[in-house]
Amino acid sequence: MAALRRKFGEDYQVVNTSRGTTFSAPVKKKRQRFVEKNGRCNVQHGNLGGETSRYLSDLFTTLVDLKWRWNLLIFILTYTIAWLVMASMWWIIAYIRGDIGNGHDQSYTPCVANVYNFPSAFLFFIETEATIGYGYRYITEKCPEGIILFLFQSLLGSIVDAFLIGCMFIKMSQPKKRAETLMFSQDAVISQRDGKLCLMFRVGNLRNSHMVSAQIRCKLIKSRQTPEGEFLPLDQCELDVGFGTGADQLFLVSPLTICHEINSKSPFFDLSQRSLKSEQFEIVVILEGIVETTGMTCQARTSYTEDEVLWGHRFLPVMSLEDGFFRVDYSQFHSNFEVPTPAYSVKEYEEKSSLPSPAATPHRDRVFSVDCLEAVEERGGRGGSVSSRLPSKLQRMSSSGKEDLQRKVLRLSSQPAERACSTGDLPLKLQRMGSSPCQDEIAGGGGGGGGVSGCVGEDQGLQLKSLKVGFEVHGVTRSTGDLHRRSLLHTQMHAPLHTPLSTPTPKRPEDNLPAKLRRMNADR
Repeated sequence: MAALRRKFGEDYQVVNTSRGTTFSAPVKKKRQRFVEKNGRCNVQHGNLGGETSRYLSDLFTTLVDLKWRWNLLIFILTYTIAWLVMASMWWIIAYIRGDIGNGHDQSYTPCVANVYNFPSAFLFFIETEATIGYGYRYITEKCPEGIILFLFQSLLGSIVDAFLIGCMFIKMSQPKKRAETLMFSQDAVISQRDGKLCLMFRVGNLRNSHMVSAQIRCKLIKSRQTPEGEFLPLDQCELDVGFGTGADQLFLVSPLTICHEINSKSPFFDLSQRSLKSEQFEIVVILEGIVETTGMTCQARTSYTEDEVLWGHRFLPVMSLEDGFFRVDYSQFHSNFEVPTPAYSVKEYEEKSSLPSPAATPHRDRVFSVDCLEAVEERGGRGGSVSSRLPSKLQRMSSSGKEDLQRKVLRLSSQPAERACSTGDLPLKLQRMGSSPCQDEIAGGGGGGGGVSGCVGEDQGLQLKSLKVGFEVHGVTRSTGDLHRRSLLHTQMHAPLHTPLSTPTPKRPEDNLPAKLRRMNADR
């Protein structure tokens, strides 16, 4: 069965063709990960060719990166070979000098005392290298070649000890095992936080010793194709987890929930609950910090595939307040629960919110300039105007001077630099004219007849008088579009400007009308 699976793949299954039996659906093939859950990168380097020599140029790092079994094998073989080689050199010196045959002669002075075979030469090397010094075997002064070999042995032994013991010490003190006590949640979740859609996962520290300057980063691994047609396999994109606000700097004394806000700058801007099922991506999480006890930098990694991202879930709280301390319940570290979450993406939400409201807003025609007045007149010619609501006789009486009066008021108000929309916005020239003594005389009904006739005889006085009457009636500031309509009605009432000025000014504005108009007004 194992051979068949290796030949045909993991999806191969034996199907029983006997009647009455059914077969299950093929098992879904395991997702190929770029980074395993334990942080190991699933990448192998091949076809290096002549580049393998680069590993020997950095031999120390190469030995440290090897697995423990290879390190122990190299450690044992290096010392064994060095001891055998150096013992052989001492035996060769003794053999050349003839110390082997005369070793037991008391009158003979050898190079090394009591070395008369290979085992004794090997023991002499070990006693010298380990600085044991039993005192039985020693170098005599009549062996200069033995003195030179002794110096070489001391130097070579120091180098081998420093190299191999240093490698073993670095190998043992590596902070990789410290990452075993840093936890990541099994799944990542997507839900709303503070009214914003966020991608969240949880990290925790099992030890009481802290991670100094802990920082977290996220990478999105996803294949894509550029607009130019270039295919980028396993393209890496940064996920913002608070780099601009400092939220990526962690105080990791208790489990923390890391949050990535999904906005217009996020790669998940157009991700929805439906599109999540068809996406293929991998989120790599990297947690870095300094181990407090050793001062060495530690890095812990994990990853989340699209199957491990849960839409509409939230993590259960794990912190509780006890008597005098806070308690962390790691049994609920990976637990989550469903929460109401919109199924559409942030992009769809923004497009829906940017649509105009179907409710129509009321529109008022306001005349702010002569051009606007002409446009209003054109619409009025098609659909009617305000003056069309007046009686036919008043329309005929007011049609002669109405158009000229409107244009004069608007042109006069727009002469200085900007067009006025209310009496407070009128030019200073017009405001001073409105506060002149002749208006006081008209309003008070007294004064000389000549001053009144001079004021009435000018168009500006007529315009200000109509504006003043309009404000006395309503008592509020109105725009020019509303103002010219009110002033137009009062101007029509004051149409006979040739009325003798010697008559006293009545107290009411209606008394200035001709007798015929007063009768018509009384009948209405």
